[in-house]
Amino acid sequence: MLLPQPLQNLVLAFERLPGIGPKSASRLAFFLLRAPEDVSRQLADALIALKQNTAFCPECFNIMQAGRERCEICESRARDERVICVVEEPLDVLALERVGAYKGKYHVLHGVLSPIEGIGPDDLKIKPLLERVARGGVTEVILATNPSMEGDATALYLRQQLLPFGVQVTRLARGLPVGGDLEYADQNTLLRALSGRQEMT
Repeated sequence: MLLPQPLQNLVLAFERLPGIGPKSASRLAFFLLRAPEDVSRQLADALIALKQNTAFCPECFNIMQAGRERCEICESRARDERVICVVEEPLDVLALERVGAYKGKYHVLHGVLSPIEGIGPDDLKIKPLLERVARGGVTEVILATNPSMEGDATALYLRQQLLPFGVQVTRLARGLPVGGDLEYADQNTLLRALSGRQEMT
């Protein structure tokens, strides 16, 4: 069955999203076709606003409202500036914030080292992290990369880069399952992992 071009374009657009296969993409497209026009318009407006009204914090590289100088966490005086938690993605910040136990600052790498995919240190936000630590005042850097091969390799690389600064470098405890992602971990697991973090050796 040949679909009209606008519908085919929408199906293809949905297929590009993570976790959406051809069947799910078709279901979503047909749902929007049958839904009231305001549903489609609301979705379209939200997608446009997503790109226009969000930005990355110039200090920690987390997502923030466009037009701000820094994100809310970086601007908060209640957060401990001496501790920086390094995560792979902005979703990991949300996962740790849901626990409510961490009161320091963050640094988002936007990925992990992966030689197979051609991702090296220059492709991540590693240099700005080292610059933050070099400015002084940081006493601990928590490496909260995912417990995967790439996450562990990234943590080891960061540890080597941070050693000359004399800061304590810790890694989340292994309360997290190997191969799992922070965004899918439950609050108790994250709480145990945070409280049981250990110095990297």
